[in-house]
Amino acid sequence: MKQSRPSDLSEEELGFRIRGPVRWLLPSVLASIGVKAVLSGIFGAYADKRELQSSLPADGYQHGTDELWFDFVADLGDGFDATYTVASLLAAPELQPVEGLRLPRAELLVMGGDQVYPAASSTAYEDRTKGPYRAALPEPADPPTLFALPGNHDWYDGLTAFLRVFAQQRKVGGWETEQGRSYFAINLPQRWWLVAIDTQFSGYIDAPQLEYFRTALAGMEDGDAVILCTPTPAWMDAGSGGDTHEYDTIRFFDRAIIRPAGGVTRVMLSGDKHHYARYAERDGSGQRITSGGGGAYVSATHLLPKEITLPPKVSRVADVNEVTTYEQVQTYPEAKVSKRLSKGIYRLPVRNPGFWGLTAVLQTVLALLIQFGLAAEPHGIFGVLAAWTPAAFGVVGTVVAGVLFARFGLVRSSFAAGVAGFLHSLVHLILAVAWAAVLFRLEQDAADWVTVVAALVVTPIVVGFVDAELVAAYLLIAGKFGFNMNELFAGQSIEDYKGFLRMHISPTGELTIYPIKVPKVCHSWKAAPTADPQTPWLIPAKGSLRVALIEPPIEVPRRVKSAETAAVL
Repeated sequence: MKQSRPSDLSEEELGFRIRGPVRWLLPSVLASIGVKAVLSGIFGAYADKRELQSSLPADGYQHGTDELWFDFVADLGDGFDATYTVASLLAAPELQPVEGLRLPRAELLVMGGDQVYPAASSTAYEDRTKGPYRAALPEPADPPTLFALPGNHDWYDGLTAFLRVFAQQRKVGGWETEQGRSYFAINLPQRWWLVAIDTQFSGYIDAPQLEYFRTALAGMEDGDAVILCTPTPAWMDAGSGGDTHEYDTIRFFDRAIIRPAGGVTRVMLSGDKHHYARYAERDGSGQRITSGGGGAYVSATHLLPKEITLPPKVSRVADVNEVTTYEQVQTYPEAKVSKRLSKGIYRLPVRNPGFWGLTAVLQTVLALLIQFGLAAEPHGIFGVLAAWTPAAFGVVGTVVAGVLFARFGLVRSSFAAGVAGFLHSLVHLILAVAWAAVLFRLEQDAADWVTVVAALVVTPIVVGFVDAELVAAYLLIAGKFGFNMNELFAGQSIEDYKGFLRMHISPTGELTIYPIKVPKVCHSWKAAPTADPQTPWLIPAKGSLRVALIEPPIEVPRRVKSAETAAVL
């Protein structure tokens, strides 16, 4: 049924609810994501949706004839303003990032993972992804096609909602969908291929998926160029001395599927990290690009490695290959900007008032337990145990929580992270003991109930704020050593510094990548009820959306030059 153009921004008119950016350190969000991550991991181990997809259509796809314009966007579906800003630009008839350069709307859109936040559900996809994209491209004269690769947030419901949205040939706004599974292979013009693999929580590649790609790539010829899309930029950790497990999976896929078919991986694309980072092959033209600016909070770039070496020295995929070095060429935001943005973590209590409330409650409980021990007059060893056991549990719990928080996200055990977590928890304990002593003194000297109420109601607000700022200070210091970098930026929910890739395969076979940046997200929209049917439902209330190039266009030839070796995985 055709929907009329909305006259305002209400849920009744739009058909979806405009949602703000996820506040990642809110207690409700932390608890919900934690539970869903555990459950999805458990059920995924016993009922892998990828293996169940063997009964779904196993088509290969073809797009373009002599040339093709196509886009790559990832990490969308967060707050409306950022997601809709990017969607509007993807839907625009053309972009003009610099004077004299006109980039037409892409015929093909590839979403590279994490199409919704904080976790997949029918409602979340409708409000945070499908709704904004429908509003951005309501009725195009020539509908483009959309393919989507799931990320970890898409997997939090076991991939159920993802398959309903993207794998049942239903439209997402003006974009048509074709895929039948969570992975796909597309035959592009001029002997280019786009291959997107689903590694489900950094796991192995299932047998039905391997069989699908063997069949879908049967038409590949010797020397064909491959753009390989993966859920995470595993090459970055593996190439800089970190964990190699997920990269081993990608490397196995290249050895078992792409190379036997005659293909050469020329470009690897990924989202997951909410920034732009490009690594170029030294003495070659291979590219490794992270582009996760589709809508989620921006993440740091100032501690990214300056170069990566592939394959990694430690690997579970045994073979002997020439080592290839990739050098960091460009990031967005730039390193100096990223470093400056990290200092904004001191706004943590204001940006996440729920986290402020959480620290107030935890400090209140801990201080009361300690104050109970101070006020008790125990007799004998059992009396002492009864008085101080609750406080001891609180102290131990604080230390354990601090250490676990510092090690959160680390694949390998880190003694330094453990020490940082212990020192972090120690500072919170000192604050709790100091407040408990104040409460003890107030109880002894209180002249009336007003003083007690002030101590138990007003003071927790102040102490909670101080405690939240201690967390902010820890994150800023720990971030300098590479710990809790994700939390350092997640706590700020910065919506600007967005971007995506617009790409073009020319009739002569060259791939040109145009990295698009959106420095500022629009926060004020108005309905356009009488506009042309192809016009977005909502347009900026003032001015227009502005874009620019992150760096000059990147040229990638299809054929490996004679003096260049094929990029080694």
